[in-house]
Amino acid sequence: MIRWVHPIAGMAAGALIVGFQAATIRAELSGSLAEIRAVKEGVLYALPVLAICLMTVGGSGRALAGPRPKGVAQRKRDRMKLIAANGLIVLVPAAVFLHWRAQTVGVDAVFQAVQAVEIVAGLTNLVLIGRSARDGLRLSGRLRRRPSR
Repeated sequence: MIRWVHPIAGMAAGALIVGFQAATIRAELSGSLAEIRAVKEGVLYALPVLAICLMTVGGSGRALAGPRPKGVAQRKRDRMKLIAANGLIVLVPAAVFLHWRAQTVGVDAVFQAVQAVEIVAGLTNLVLIGRSARDGLRLSGRLRRRPSR
């Protein structure tokens, strides 16, 4: 069962991050303060769901890799540490701040600067999750390595 839980939780986390990014960028491009506020509120309230998905990915990945992972499994574990650190140090505080700022002050230069950092950090996590998914498919034998040229 753990072999199914791990990829499903990973896909759910990736989908949530894509949704956060798409909604954020769309709201920013619209210029509508009401839409920006709604998106920031939605992201803030959906963060616990993303956290559960990522904890499930981390725990199931640790169980699948065993106590001393090597090679690709170790790289996946190292990536997960970066994803978690990025989330806890940058993304969660940014989400809380941006929600507060949108509700109280509105969109100003400070909001936009933090928003830019959040977008870059979110896209970074998305790339890291994508690479881990690719490596997971390789480990499971569902994806072959490209031959060297």
